[in-house]
Parts: sequence; structure tokens; C-alpha cells
Amino acid sequence: MRGGHAAGGHLTGLRTNGSHAPGSGTDVSRATGPVTDGPHLARHRGDDRHPTGPRVEGFGPLTGIGDEAAPGLDGQLAAVRRLGWQAVELRSVDGTALADLPPAAFAALTRTLRDEGVTVPAVASRIGNWSRPVTGDLALDLAELDVLAERCAALGCRLVRIMSYPNDGLPETEWADRVLTRIAVLTDRAERAGLVLVHENCAGWAGDSADRALRLLRAVDSPALRLLFDTGNGVPYGYHAPDLLRDLAPHVVHVHIKDAVRTPDGTTVYTLPGEGDAGVAECLRILAAHGYTGALSLEPHLAVRPHDGLLRAGEDAADLFVRAGQALTRLLRTAQPAPARPGGTP
Repeated sequence: MRGGHAAGGHLTGLRTNGSHAPGSGTDVSRATGPVTDGPHLARHRGDDRHPTGPRVEGFGPLTGIGDEAAPGLDGQLAAVRRLGWQAVELRSVDGTALADLPPAAFAALTRTLRDEGVTVPAVASRIGNWSRPVTGDLALDLAELDVLAERCAALGCRLVRIMSYPNDGLPETEWADRVLTRIAVLTDRAERAGLVLVHENCAGWAGDSADRALRLLRAVDSPALRLLFDTGNGVPYGYHAPDLLRDLAPHVVHVHIKDAVRTPDGTTVYTLPGEGDAGVAECLRILAAHGYTGALSLEPHLAVRPHDGLLRAGEDAADLFVRAGQALTRLLRTAQPAPARPGGTP
């Protein structure tokens, strides 16, 4: 059965609307209450620091990684405006990673966002990602984090996407030890800067395993480390995303939306949300059942896939991004609720 398709009905309390009420985002600052999964792994509810914008009742704002629609900021903002959204997740602008933008270019970016009334719920860094194996120089990631700390403060953003370092020929135990040590160091620096690192189920040691992701949270044990869940990554990485999410949902504070199918020859082909095999609708139901109130950020991979070198620009990329956003809105209206079950504990 294709996981992206759902029968009729509605996701409980989830309707798209144009309200901009404060106090409905994911609270990543109140993570010290007593819970069964460790002193710093409480569930996260809304607070008034979450970006506003067109919302889904029960979730935070709809947003998207802008460079999937256009290289330049103007094109990125035009695409989210076509969808009626007022938030954009930043990864790169004009082909340059956010942390590498010259100061003058970043200052112009912040002015444009402020003038347009567009908020930034998260930034997607390169820390620990597919291009930075665990044997690489940690100083590179620390330097990027230092720059992003200043830039996130200017953007009014706290969430920084990270991954957990692909292996580079090390034994499994050494790989694990290095990852845990590196992310502990990064998290300590993030916490002192007022940031929250959100680990994505993508490239790296803890990318495709609930046990490893929970071990990572337990080992670091900090309110400055949480999880980002990408609905589509299970297809290329060979797991069923809803199965992973059931164990991780209580610790997820940011979500990327994509969908895909795997062809008989093993190729991953990305689709509109709800038209693939990733189980996007089921993931949304699981998140809703666990009280998720964070943003849903579109990352369709239809025109832009940095890790594959696919960088289509122009009107076609923007149109594909908008079509994917429209498909997500339709999917939210037709998905059905699912009962919650206890998530995994670190």
C-alpha cells in the first residue's frame, strides 16, 4: 500500500487557515520538566517565540526551504507568498550557504525579511551533513555554528538543523564515540548561544535508527539538542518513516515534508507530498496524536537536491515548489487521526 495515500476524514484539529495567533509554536525552552525519558527530554508545547504565518490548527506555520524554489531571496519569498505563507526556512541564498554570506549580503537579507514580514523558523546548516564525514575537522562545524549563532539572533530564530556525520571507514564503536563527542561539544556551544540543534533523520550515525537517535539525546542530555523529522528520508535510506517516527515523535520539534517512491532499479524519485510511498499522511497523523505544534517545512527535492548536484532554477523550480505546497495543504485536509502510543525513551 502506498503510504502517502489516506482515506477520507480529517486530521483532528488540523485545518489550514490564516490565523496568526501567538502562543502556538513549539516550546524548546521548557525542556527540563520531569518525564520518563530523562531530565531534559520533556515534550514541547507552544510559546510566543514561534514564527507566525498561515497555520494548520494543531501545528505551527507552514513554511519551506526557500532555495528549493529559487536561488535568490526574492524568488524564494515570491514562492512562499504564492502559497500564502509568511515564513521561510533558510539554507542558501544565491548558491551560498547562510553562514558563508558576506556581512553586507546578510544585512540586506535581514532587512528584506523584516520589510516583507517574513519569519524564519529554522536554518539548515551543513553541520555533520553528507559532505562532512566524522573524520573531518570539527573546527569547520564549530566555526559555522558561531556564525549562525549571530545570524540566528538577527533573524529571531533558534533552531539549527544538523546531521550526525557519515562514517569514513571507522569501526562502528569509534564512529559512535566520535559522533557523540562532537555533538556534545556542539550542543554545549549552541546552548550557551541560546540555540537549539535539531538532528535530522538523514546522513550520519543516528540518521536511520530510533535507538541511535535516542542514545544521542540521552548521551548529550541537553535542552539544546532535539530532533528534526523528515518524512521522506526513509525511501532513499531504506526504512519506513512512520515506524521510526512512532519512537521519536515526543522529541521532534521541527518537521521537513517530502515524499518519494523507489523504482525497481533502486532509484529514488521524489513526488508531490501524498503521492509517494514515504507515508507522509501517516507521519502527520502520528505527529498530531503526539501533540506536535511546530512548523511543517516543505523540502520537496523536485528541482533542487544539493547532495545529488541537482540545482534547477527558474520558473519551473518555483512552480514545482508551489505545487508541492498545494499538495501538502490538500493532504492535511484529508489525512485521518491516529492514536498516540508512548514514544521511545533514551
